[in-house]
Amino acid sequence: MNIAIVGTGYVGLVTGTCFAEMGVDVTCVDIDAKKIEHLKNGFIPIYEPGLEDMVRKNVAGGRLHFTTQLSDCLDDVQVVFSAVGTPPDEDGSADLKYVLAVAREIGEKMNKYTLVVTKSTVPVGTAQKVKAAIQAELDQRGVEIPFDVASNPEFLKEGAAIKDFMSPDRVVVGVETDRARELMDRLYKPFLINNYRIIFTDIPSAEMIKYAANAMLATRISFMNDIANLCELVGADVNMVRRGIGSDSRIGTKFLYPGCGYGGSCFPKDVKALIKTAAQNGYKMQVLQAVESVNERQKQILFDKLEKHFDGNLQGKHIAIWGLAFKPETDDMREAPSVVVIEKLLAAGASVKVYDPISMTEGKRILGDRVQYGKDLYDAALDADAALLLTEWKEFRMPSWNVLKRTMRYPLVIDGRNIYDKKELAESGFTYYGIGG
Repeated sequence: MNIAIVGTGYVGLVTGTCFAEMGVDVTCVDIDAKKIEHLKNGFIPIYEPGLEDMVRKNVAGGRLHFTTQLSDCLDDVQVVFSAVGTPPDEDGSADLKYVLAVAREIGEKMNKYTLVVTKSTVPVGTAQKVKAAIQAELDQRGVEIPFDVASNPEFLKEGAAIKDFMSPDRVVVGVETDRARELMDRLYKPFLINNYRIIFTDIPSAEMIKYAANAMLATRISFMNDIANLCELVGADVNMVRRGIGSDSRIGTKFLYPGCGYGGSCFPKDVKALIKTAAQNGYKMQVLQAVESVNERQKQILFDKLEKHFDGNLQGKHIAIWGLAFKPETDDMREAPSVVVIEKLLAAGASVKVYDPISMTEGKRILGDRVQYGKDLYDAALDADAALLLTEWKEFRMPSWNVLKRTMRYPLVIDGRNIYDKKELAESGFTYYGIGG
């Protein structure tokens, strides 16, 4: 089967590469000529474990191609996936200009039946807008060419995207016709041979499933952060509370870990977009509004703990930041708590030195020369008045506290992910603050 993927961002590149790995002939399309040239040579613009090797393997194998022109492959493919960006607009709604631009281009250039699949995360009703845009272009050309639209939302976790795609929990596909269903079933069947996990729905339901899933996970995170903050006030230990409620089979343990807030490309954007979709339909998402509010507050909790420890005066303090990415195994700093904390530290007159195993280049792009950049976690903490852990990278889990005690100016650690043992740090001479106890 031959397919095209429009957009070589995170979703598009992972999707195209994984389909190619399964033997599909894939052409990835992007208007960024420099990015396409790099991809042709096997260099990828994002960090995702295993992806670069897989791209190079499938380019060499002749299954994965890159171009700047959709017209180069449109006559040869049966399915076109639209995986372009849907950035949040100023009012929180998803901006569909790139999605609709792809639809118009398909309508302008298609010459045979094509299944157009929205892979990007888009609000309910987007597929109908895509369908209308394609049809308008066909009408303008005065031609009658059959086509279908479908919705196939992605559920990729950054840092584990290849595993998620190659062995998915489920594949959700919204379709309107049997022809579209048969094509999508054929395309995904190799991934699901051992356990058929494809869920066919109507298109609006497929579009809603993606938002509802991310909103539910975000809700669990904010709920536990709220509980953690209350635990501190009443003298409870949130880790014991988490184990206690997670043992309930109706609740489970996933996404019950308190921390310094969620970030990334999905949860913040999707929660905002779902709130906006509801408002456009005359409904108020009260729970999700609270989820968003709790998360924004939680992003500054490490700063609040630090400021309280130093009696409100951070002027001239040197602070080490361990971790910039919003989660381990990615270089993504979109909506990351680290950015919020660093901005507040700088505004309070502190100097900041950061270290992240992967995100230093991205950090320099976002933060510039307003902070210093360490060679490792020890260099970042040299002469520091405090070390703040923002991202639970593996290499941060077992530092030498004896070395840090000798090299930090003041032995204070604030743990935004609860990965350290309070007793161990106390025995090493450190003051320690975690989340929720």
